[in-house]
Amino acid sequence: MNNMTEPTAAAPDDDARARLACIRATLARRHARERRFRALGQAAVGFGVLCVVFLFASILYKGVPAFWQAHIAAEVHFDPARIHVPPPPHPHSDETPAQFQERMHRWREQLARAPWEDLLVDALLAHLPPEAAQHRADVARLLTRGERYRVREMLAEDFSLLGKTVALALLADARVDVWYKNAQQANLPDTVRRWAQELRARGALRLQWSSALLMNTDSRASPASAGLAGALVGSLYMMLLVIVLAVPVGVASAIWLEEFAPKNRFTDLIEVNINNLAAVPSILFGLLGAVIFINGLHLPLSAPLVGALVLSLMTLPTIIIATRVSLQAIPGSIRQAALGIGASRVQAVFHHVLPLALPGILTGAIIGVARAIGETAPLLLIGMSAFVSTVPRTPLEPSAALPVQIYLWQGNELRNFFEARASAAILVLLVLMLSLNAFAIWLRKRFERRW
Repeated sequence: MNNMTEPTAAAPDDDARARLACIRATLARRHARERRFRALGQAAVGFGVLCVVFLFASILYKGVPAFWQAHIAAEVHFDPARIHVPPPPHPHSDETPAQFQERMHRWREQLARAPWEDLLVDALLAHLPPEAAQHRADVARLLTRGERYRVREMLAEDFSLLGKTVALALLADARVDVWYKNAQQANLPDTVRRWAQELRARGALRLQWSSALLMNTDSRASPASAGLAGALVGSLYMMLLVIVLAVPVGVASAIWLEEFAPKNRFTDLIEVNINNLAAVPSILFGLLGAVIFINGLHLPLSAPLVGALVLSLMTLPTIIIATRVSLQAIPGSIRQAALGIGASRVQAVFHHVLPLALPGILTGAIIGVARAIGETAPLLLIGMSAFVSTVPRTPLEPSAALPVQIYLWQGNELRNFFEARASAAILVLLVLMLSLNAFAIWLRKRFERRW
């Protein structure tokens, strides 16, 4: 009897062990899948971080050297025998301002006719062998054309320099700058290369910090002195106008839709259109702006005001959606408690709900503005790709923008020089956008409240 009962007693134990083994195998597979998923997630994050680091490293590697340019140390003699110009005129008591401006204009014309290039070439010949005097045209090609205008303005501002010798760091030509940094990429004539090598061997040609990139405007005649001043001021004008125009309208629209608008087909249609507009390509907003603001309202072409209006239209859906999400995140109990103690609907929203949602609203608004500042396609369609060599004094004057300037420089025929300059412009744009994002984080921390 005992031998017959042993198999039946062991059967439940075998079933339990089999079920336990099955459960362990299932758990092992689940844990293995979780480990694989976690590893894939970490690999994806690491790959993304690596791509971002590579992007920033490449931009820094190309852009930072653009802030250092080749200069030639020389002593320029403002020779009175060559500069046949009288002292600058002074206003007389018996003449009108228009008459004085006319005399000043004639004096500046006479100043412009002085042989400034010859003065600069003479200064360079002091560092070169005697045979270089027979190649004055090639020696002049060592310097960018903007330097002759710089020394002319120096004398116009301080006429006491006439007859004196001034030690200056003259900005080298763009091709000389490329040759100094990477001789294999340079396209210099043999004679110019020879004089550049001579100046470098004597220590007269060297790299030094240059503020031309930030302080000068764009230039076609003198590429080495081309800068971002006009584009930077134009982008700042647009940024300020977008903040003034888009943020109040977007926040007010979101508050009305979320807190006061009746729920009907009309508001549903508005919400659907807002969500759709957030996904519309930015170039369509440029077409809309060209039709309405330029062709319809006849606003000035290439003006920061028009660019700000176009970017405001593009940013409005983003601000509205971000504001509505922030308002929806506030618990309904806050509204009910405010209404329960006798507050009106408007008081409940503006005194209780809005202050709590303010950090999210500000963050979404500033991030939307930062995204708009980096847009290029809409600005191209309203004429901001035109060459502008002045700094705009008002938002109604023609101007460039940082993204458009980067686009133009990247396609410049002197690619070896302007590629580094475009990377430096990208750095300036990134600093501007990161500053806006940091400001958004600070505002979020500043106005954050807990309930």
